Amino acid sequence: MADKLSVWELIANASFIVQVVMLILVLASIVSWAIIFQRAKIFNLARRASTKFEDRFWSGMDLNQLYREASSAPNPNSGMEQIFRSGFKEFSRLRQQQGVDRDALMEGTQRAMRVAMSREMDRLEAHLPFLATVGSTSPYIGLFGTVWGIMNSFRGLAQLQQATIATVAPGISEALIATAMGLFAAIPAVIAYNRFSAKSDYLANSFQTFAEEFSSILHRKVHSSS
Repeated sequence: MADKLSVWELIANASFIVQVVMLILVLASIVSWAIIFQRAKIFNLARRASTKFEDRFWSGMDLNQLYREASSAPNPNSGMEQIFRSGFKEFSRLRQQQGVDRDALMEGTQRAMRVAMSREMDRLEAHLPFLATVGSTSPYIGLFGTVWGIMNSFRGLAQLQQATIATVAPGISEALIATAMGLFAAIPAVIAYNRFSAKSDYLANSFQTFAEEFSSILHRKVHSSS
């Protein structure tokens, strides 16, 4: 039982600076896990919603009908739908104006889709920099706590005439807990950041490909009606 309680006793008996370091790492870990679960849900919803909309888009449905349906019941999780709505809305608006040539029409449509895609990627990648920060700084914060704890341990040993393992071990163990907590906070954050970055790149490539294919369809539509 003493061994099981020793970790908590070491934390409780740690110096104030080391306890502050541990508290920072615990809070960073809690926030990181909250972001991990939130981003995992958002990325999964975004992938499924975009796949569903892409199937509707390539089903042969009339673009005007698809736009009306998407506008009447928009899906906030579908970035591909947001790109389509922004592009088609701008395309229809510019097409109704007098004196707008085909190049300006397509340029305005593509610009609207780029803006929509940028906003969607900002939404998906929200809070990912925090995970990157936790993953990169937590080990150093924990190392700072370790160095501070070891420094205090040796400072205390200087006042003893005879130092033994029994007198050294508690201080060293207390200091090493900070490093362990730093790694505990950093490792999940790094893994999650890399995972979400890969998903973000995949969705960004999907959005870019869809925007280019949609632009080609609109381009043919403009030239065929000229």
